[in-house]
Amino acid sequence: MQPGIHPAYGSVVFRDRAADYAFLTRSTATSDKTVEWEDGNTYPVIDVEISSASHPFYTGTARVLDTAGRVERFERRYGKRAR
Repeated sequence: MQPGIHPAYGSVVFRDRAADYAFLTRSTATSDKTVEWEDGNTYPVIDVEISSASHPFYTGTARVLDTAGRVERFERRYGKRAR
């Protein structure tokens, strides 16, 4: 890598406030806010709106829409479209 053209890559804590969940990873993202982590060190913290801890797909609370039933109900109500 060429020196001086790449952003600094360091440890950052991403915190999901909705799920009260945080994880430490490495990123080029930075923040002025800091948090003391479990290992006793202080890291920049970035608050996120949604993560795997609160996203319905990953938590298993996702709803599956019955699209076939909706199409059939529409066709019953308004008739099939002539092609």
